[in-house]
Amino acid sequence: MAEESGAVVRYARLSDAGAISAITAEYAREGVMLERSAESVIENIRNFFVAEHQGKIIGCCAIAFYTSKLAEIRSVAVLAQHKRKGIGRLLVEKAEEILREEGVKEVFVLTLSPDFFGSIGFSEIKKEYFPQKIWRDCTHCPKLMACDEIAMVKNL
Repeated sequence: MAEESGAVVRYARLSDAGAISAITAEYAREGVMLERSAESVIENIRNFFVAEHQGKIIGCCAIAFYTSKLAEIRSVAVLAQHKRKGIGRLLVEKAEEILREEGVKEVFVLTLSPDFFGSIGFSEIKKEYFPQKIWRDCTHCPKLMACDEIAMVKNL
């Protein structure tokens, strides 16, 4: 699992922005994630985490705060050759740890990987439960009228 992978999860640095952008671009080409430009990552660098293995960024995730009690985990991505080694779980666990420290009580995801998030304690819920997300992000999304993502929530 993750321990065997040798990956370390840490806060992202500005120098990681290009790698994060490249990883999300890979997923965007598959149509499973919105791409994050290096500029967008830099603007939000303090909300990103990376998984690093042998000096290389192999995965990422980010958090977005909506209220003092509600946050989203987003942009969870692991390079294909490092999938199924527990790295995604490590990234989400790090995000949850930080959210708990901040006093967040509820975290949600919009995902095309409900089995993964279900395996780590998230439950399906209607997207309409998160109007903050819809108004802030979804109105700008190219998939707005045909969103295929599943909303899932977890109490921290």
